[in-house]
Formats: sequence, structure tokens, C-alpha cells
Amino acid sequence: MANQLHVELVSVEEKVWTGEAEMLVARTTEGELGVLPGHAPLLGQLAEPSQIRIKLDGGEQLAYDVAGGFLSVTETGVTVLAESATPAESATR
Repeated sequence: MANQLHVELVSVEEKVWTGEAEMLVARTTEGELGVLPGHAPLLGQLAEPSQIRIKLDGGEQLAYDVAGGFLSVTETGVTVLAESATPAESATR
């Protein structure tokens, strides 16, 4: 198994998803951003509307439509704090 990225997706109401992933892709106000294990720390504002795509081991992908919020990348992983997050129809399982 390759290095994994710890991901937490949290909305105002609840913790939406947490787990290990190969990569996270998010659209920020600065453009689309891909985060892999070992990414440099950063704080980004999510574009509105936006979508978070979480690429899991084995090719599975989860997608969430999000409104507002921030993305924080640290040495321990990625935390997405969104005003709202709902599963997108484009997710593959």
C-alpha cells in the first residue's frame, strides 16, 4: 500500500467523511488543487460552488458538493471545513 493521506470532511452540522485516501482534489479561489501525501502545509478558501473529490485506494472515488469553507493541509493530513457538504451524483463506487 502506498502512503495514505488522512482526510476529514466536516460541515457545520456533522462530520461528513473521515478516512485514508490516495489524493484529494478541491477547487479553491486560487484554482483547482490536488493534495497528495507529503504536500506542503497550506490554508485555502473553497470556491463557491465547489466539489471535493476523494480518491481512495483501488480507484474508488467519492465526491461531495460543498458550499463555502476552507481547506487546511498539515503534516497530519487534510481537513475540509465546509458550510455544507452533500454527496455528488458523479461519485464512483
